[in-house]
Amino acid sequence: MGGYALHLAVGIMGNATSLLLFAAPILTFKRVIRKRSTEEYSCVPYIVALFNCFLYTWYGLPVVSNKWENFPLVTINGLGVLMESTFIFIYFWFASAKGKKVVALVAVPVITAICITALVSTFAFHSHRQRKVFVGSVGLVACVGMYGSPLVAACPNLIGCPLGIFQLMLYFMYRKKGIKAEPIKMDIESNGSVELKTPQPAINGTNGKI
Repeated sequence: MGGYALHLAVGIMGNATSLLLFAAPILTFKRVIRKRSTEEYSCVPYIVALFNCFLYTWYGLPVVSNKWENFPLVTINGLGVLMESTFIFIYFWFASAKGKKVVALVAVPVITAICITALVSTFAFHSHRQRKVFVGSVGLVACVGMYGSPLVAACPNLIGCPLGIFQLMLYFMYRKKGIKAEPIKMDIESNGSVELKTPQPAINGTNGKI
């Protein structure tokens, strides 16, 4: 009985923490609705989070888990599915044509992966343990992707910073070493031909005279 109570308490605390995590983008989408624009926000973190919530909701259902042993997992991740779906819908509504295309390009593979995971876990595995291992493994990858997805907006800067520093180093190394070439003089002879004359080096302050 004590073990069950501890399990329940930890589950409730985990659900409360997850709820705060899922609710964090509310302020962002209030701004999107107010300005009627997605600005520079990326849709990728919300789609990946939706993938994560779907997988763990499926993990907690009796198809994968043994009866309702993981019911708290179903409740919080089911709420996460609802919230992330709402965020994605708002993003899609206010996004530009290019932004809508990005949502479609990211969402279609994610939905396909969800369907494949559900079908494989249902028909390819025949015990709850095997199904839990399979769905849990896919969910682990999705969870890592969810926490790493904000790097989509930071990666260009991470790559650009060292390249910019390298470019500045090259500039300071070679900015004083430039060679200024004197212009080549062109004389037109009387017969119409062109003669190219290069300046002679100066000797004793004169131009070719000793």
